[in-house]
Amino acid sequence: MLAKELRAKDEAALKKELQELLRAQFSLRMQKATQQLQNPSQLRKTRRDIARVRTVLAEKARSK
Repeated sequence: MLAKELRAKDEAALKKELQELLRAQFSLRMQKATQQLQNPSQLRKTRRDIARVRTVLAEKARSK
């Protein structure tokens, strides 16, 4: 997910995306805890995507 793609979305879509990413992160953490996680790099990718979405949301809030 690129920041350019995120900036094109409106605030409601970004909040929905953030909620989906947080749920995915929780699911990945549970898989890791039960040692069922197939691809450990997914945790890092998800965490960075969450940071990107939060950054774009903050940028949009500042520009108002």
